Amino acid sequence: MTDPAKVRRHAERVRELVASVVRTQIKDPRLGMITITDARITADLREATVFYTVLGDAAAQAGTAAALESAKGLLRSTVGKALGLRHSPSLTFVHDDVSEHAKHIDELLASARDADAEVQRLAAGAHYAGDPQPYKLDDEDDDLDLGVDGADDEVVVGQDRR
Repeated sequence: MTDPAKVRRHAERVRELVASVVRTQIKDPRLGMITITDARITADLREATVFYTVLGDAAAQAGTAAALESAKGLLRSTVGKALGLRHSPSLTFVHDDVSEHAKHIDELLASARDADAEVQRLAAGAHYAGDPQPYKLDDEDDDLDLGVDGADDEVVVGQDRR
């Protein structure tokens, strides 16, 4: 079994290497404004998944995906040589749609904020149903137990008082 720290280091190194090669060596015109966001590698160091984002529309994203697939061999050989492993990890490229997730989360937060404001608006004029004091207070019973002067009377059970 491989050390998890070693796997993380290799994944970070794969991310840096792929970003460097994409920036400097790949001259494909289909390659858009790409950012390599993350890389994950399996525990056996055989397969690596590289996450990327592309600035642009769906056509730019499709062109960048095609350019990365065509440059996969060059990227794999570069990563394999730099890592110095017995087997070069196979690379899989996955479009990371972080901006779409962030937009969805912002929409959810806005709807929750609106719902909270509506609840606050409805609760502003509301009052509780029933009596304001739901518990019965027996002040007379407490006075009877304490006696006339308010001191506790001593109660003796089972003894003869003579």
